[in-house]
Amino acid sequence: MAMNYRDKIENIFYLILKLVRYNLKIIFANKFVYFLIAAVIFFLLVTILNLASADADPNEGLIYYWLLVPGLLLVFYPTVFGIQNDVDTRMIEILFGIPNYRYKVWLIRMALIYALVAVILIILAAISSLALVPISVMKMVFQLMFPIFFVGCAAFMVSTLIRNGNSTAVVIIVMGIFFWIGTGFLPQKFNLFLNPFSMPSDVNEVVWTDMTFNNRIYIFVATIVWLLMGLIMLQKREKFI
Repeated sequence: MAMNYRDKIENIFYLILKLVRYNLKIIFANKFVYFLIAAVIFFLLVTILNLASADADPNEGLIYYWLLVPGLLLVFYPTVFGIQNDVDTRMIEILFGIPNYRYKVWLIRMALIYALVAVILIILAAISSLALVPISVMKMVFQLMFPIFFVGCAAFMVSTLIRNGNSTAVVIIVMGIFFWIGTGFLPQKFNLFLNPFSMPSDVNEVVWTDMTFNNRIYIFVATIVWLLMGLIMLQKREKFI
């Protein structure tokens, strides 16, 4: 009985390991490497320019935005083109052939994508802390993951509706532009690009902390909604096959 129980656990871990390896291959496939290179080049360029400039005065608020761009670049490709890649390789037919399997695959894939982005951001944030200005690396990455989670899950949801990577990319870019422009007129709790490390001079610190907390709650709830809607859309087999 003990051996059977141990064998079952080993089989579960073996299946999870295979699933992780398969999805890592998908994440790193095709054009993801170009987005990774673009993210690193952007970060290095900004860092080098600030180190070379005598007038540069980097702070946590600026570093937040400098790291946000690479983070969005990294999450963009795998979430926008993931469904299309499954359709193109006919992997979607296999996923629909096993009840509830597609949910597990995509949940694991999303977890891997965000874990990968978080690790890369931790490395970049650590470099920023050493080269530019001391920052709390983990706090910085924690705050960065809210808008990155939001954009990634929104892209996943839109891709289940459109099923075309290029069209999904256009929708997500337009959405990003709207939120970027909306920083000037949207309430702070709906401001996707709110920078928690850049407190306005006319706002009390306690009020700013409360505003930031409410903003993160709203973003987190919206992110969960996007994710659940995407998973629900995956039930419509006829749309994908």
